[in-house]
Formats: sequence, structure tokens, C-alpha cells
Amino acid sequence: MFSPRKLAQKFNPSGRPLPLSPLWMPKAVRGEAGPLAAVRAPQSLGRIGPLEVRLARSAKEIKKAQRLRYEVFYEEMSAIADAHTQATRRDSDPFDTYCDHLLVVDHSALKRNKLGRLKPQIVGTYRLLRQDVAEDHGGFYTAGEFDIQSLIDANPGKRFLELGRSCVLKPYRNKKTVELLWHGIWAYVLQHKIDVMLGCASIEGTNPDALAGPLSFLHHNARAPENWRVAALPDRYVDMNRVSTGELNQKAALRELPPLVKGYLRLGAYIGDGAVIDHQFGTTDVLIIMPVSELNSRYVNYYGADASRYAS
Repeated sequence: MFSPRKLAQKFNPSGRPLPLSPLWMPKAVRGEAGPLAAVRAPQSLGRIGPLEVRLARSAKEIKKAQRLRYEVFYEEMSAIADAHTQATRRDSDPFDTYCDHLLVVDHSALKRNKLGRLKPQIVGTYRLLRQDVAEDHGGFYTAGEFDIQSLIDANPGKRFLELGRSCVLKPYRNKKTVELLWHGIWAYVLQHKIDVMLGCASIEGTNPDALAGPLSFLHHNARAPENWRVAALPDRYVDMNRVSTGELNQKAALRELPPLVKGYLRLGAYIGDGAVIDHQFGTTDVLIIMPVSELNSRYVNYYGADASRYAS
């Protein structure tokens, strides 16, 4: 059985920092999105050459991020759009109105807006929802699949951050872009004194028996300890313990895991108890729990304890 730290060493025995894959598709929340509130976030969270990571600064930029999500989730992947999503060609839900939207923009790829002005292209995005904001607006997205409130209640002095809606434009799916996204998340975590990151991660497919290998691997090797463990909602719970440790082909199961999930494990993340099937999006979701105090020290050292590695 692997511990999270041993998993990190297994995935990265050389000790060199490994970036996370951006291909994580959390599912849409049903319902119409309300008006988008403009966000003002002038500061840069990092830069590599022409690529910059920062928060969205306006409702227009949020809409551009939603169009990027639509292109990746609905046109490239297998998400099924409802009438509203098809009409707007934007992946949007009510959470977008009060989340922060982390963006990677390419200052060397300029596009003209409707006013004829040249604007840098948005090539990557991640949606961030802090606990204090979530509590003012009805809770976290993840609460629709997992009983995360019990975990929050058990840690009254800790600040939680939900990660979701991550995607990167296909030509930019490389180490540089992904590192910038995570540099931005790390800077955000430090700025807001976040103690715990969490969110849903998806495995393609809705047949748990066909996914028995990767689900069992996560159950046996990365399940959260009791003090961090939280289960899928009872009416959505799918048992992940489908193959015994002795019968499980560990290497084959590991190969079947999505790159993002393996990336989270490199950081020292824990996996919740039970999975959730989302038939609309054709995926099986697992819960990722990442206490900041338990993050792999290589990650912290690589980006800097003050997020200074790519500071602009």
C-alpha cells in the first residue's frame, strides 16, 4: 500500500517538480446563470514570457473564460449542452457570478474585440471559490456530490478553497501553461491564507466495474485518513473498493488514472470515500482533499514559500 508521500516519490523519484495536467472537467450545475459581476484584480500572479496568470478583471473576461470552457468541455470533450448553453456557446452556471476566475493570457496572441481593440487571448482558466464567499451564496459546488460540510464543520478554524472548471486551450497544454496556473493558485492560497483545497476530479466513464482498477487503486493507496475523510452523498455513493489489494494490478491501474488525478497525488492529496456517477457528463467523480500543511514540500519549494518563482 502506498502512502500519499510514497505516491509522490513514485511519480517523481528524481525530485524534479512535475506540473499538473489541466484536463479536469467538473460538471455543470443546472440552472440559468444570473448577471455577471465585474471583478477588479489588477495584480499579476505570475508570468513566463508572453504568458501571464492573473484573476479575471471584468465580466467580459469571465465570459471569454466561459467560451473557452465551452470549446474544451462541449466541443472537444463529451459534455452534453442544454439549450441555454448551446445558444450562448458558453459553459456557465450560477457559481460563476461570485467565484474568482484564474486566467492564463497570452500577450503575444492578440484578438480584436467588438470595438476593434486588440486584446490578449485567454488560453487557460481555473475557477476558485473561497469558503467565506460560498457560505454567503449557498455553499460549494462540490456539496452536490460529497458531504463536505461535515469536513468543514470538523475544522472550524480552517479556510477552505474549492478548485474547479479547469481547462486549457489545446495548443497551450504544456508544462509552461500548467505551471503558471498552479503558480497562480499557490499565490492565491497565500494571499487568502487558505488551509485546505478541495474539489471534484473526473474519470471518464460511468461504469464503475469498468473503472474497477483506478477506483480501487485510489481506495487502497490514497484514501484520506479518518480526520480528513468525507464520503459521497448516500444516494450517489459508489463503492471504490472493487478489487482487493492482492488482486489489483497496481501499475495497470495507475496508468488508467487521468493525468490530473495523478498530479494531485504528487502534491500529497487525499481521496474521499466513494465515487459519484455523472451520467450527463459521462464521468465518475472522486473527491480531492489537499490540506496545505500536507502538501509535498517539493511543490512549495519549487514555486516558492512566497510564490515568487514566476512573480512579474
